[in-house]
Amino acid sequence: MDHGGNALTAPIAQSERIDELDALRGFALFGVLLVNFVGFAGGGLMATDAQLGALPTAQVDHVTDFMVEWLATNKANTLFATLFGLGFYIQISRNGDKPGFARRYSRRLLWLLAFGVLNMTLLWVWDILNLYAVAGFLLLAVRGWRTRTLVAVGFILAMLSSSVMNVLADAAGITLMDWNPYSDAAVIERQKASLAGDYGQLVELFWRYTWVEWFAGGMFFFWIAYAGGRFMLGAAIGRSGVLDDIPSHLPVLRKIRNLTLAFGLALAFVVVALAEWPEQLLGGTGETAAELLKSPSALLLAAGYACMVATGWHTPTGRKLLAPLRPVGQMALTNYLMQGLAYAFVLFGVGPGLALGGKLGTLAVVGIIIAFFAFQSVFSHWWLARFRFGPMEWLWRWLTYGGSMPVIRRRATG
Repeated sequence: MDHGGNALTAPIAQSERIDELDALRGFALFGVLLVNFVGFAGGGLMATDAQLGALPTAQVDHVTDFMVEWLATNKANTLFATLFGLGFYIQISRNGDKPGFARRYSRRLLWLLAFGVLNMTLLWVWDILNLYAVAGFLLLAVRGWRTRTLVAVGFILAMLSSSVMNVLADAAGITLMDWNPYSDAAVIERQKASLAGDYGQLVELFWRYTWVEWFAGGMFFFWIAYAGGRFMLGAAIGRSGVLDDIPSHLPVLRKIRNLTLAFGLALAFVVVALAEWPEQLLGGTGETAAELLKSPSALLLAAGYACMVATGWHTPTGRKLLAPLRPVGQMALTNYLMQGLAYAFVLFGVGPGLALGGKLGTLAVVGIIIAFFAFQSVFSHWWLARFRFGPMEWLWRWLTYGGSMPVIRRRATG
């Protein structure tokens, strides 16, 4: 391999890719799609509780909401953020000693930040790429820390979620927002803009939401802790040596899988139950307890999912089931941004969109999610059979490093 600048622009060879990580990224992306789509369609952003309660599937939708909250909410984002941090750590470990690395790495993060800001402004409000860019700079700054320090600080930051922030603010009597972006009036205003096809107004309304909750409300800084802590934990995993020889670590990974899935599923169920029935279970403290337990339960269950995929890949049946996830994970940036287009088309009425906010229950949304993710898997497989990396992955690399980068795969000739 060229040890000059081209070494940083060349895509990772297929033989260098870690199949388990690609499959795990695909698994995490399905969870991100599930949580975001259900969250957008659910009460508070593009639908009122009254609208959803009037749907014929309301009772089944409520059960489905409970299941999504139990199994996926915060767990998928935790897994995706940890994997992003792990990916950045791999870049640092492979290229960190090369001349100009910090400058190139910083440029790469700035372009990721640009993608995130554009995505958050033009399509949907819960973009996380902007957070990952800032967390990437944080990881660059602490790359010299000892592994124990990364784990300790990463764990503490991972606990400082927006849920903890809300509890602390309530205890201190601090009002974070003077406008409720989840009120029925705010939801209906967004619905009207969607139905009218008024994209400009929708962007303005989403930006108001972003400014009030994300920045003025202080959520951005606590979500930085959320992402930064998970990035540090991802870097610590990279340093552990597990990825260098996953097969030899399978026995310990199976033990971790069994423990974290058992405790994670149980604790996550308790969290959702406390949030659902706070008065019945713990009097007036049930909701507070649920908020404080969210992050520990998410970390446990995300670890269980990661070990489940890693160990499952090394069984014939598991590999067969997980194989469709691998190409999705190889094109993680492309597929993440593509998911934003799906939300915008189905719920927000962007372009020739459907503007179905308030008209779809969770069960119907889950059906759309499964169909769309199946499309992403087929598309990713088709694309990677012809090209060396995804379209947004190519653009990100080209903007970062410049130069000529062949994208079409060479086919063997007989």
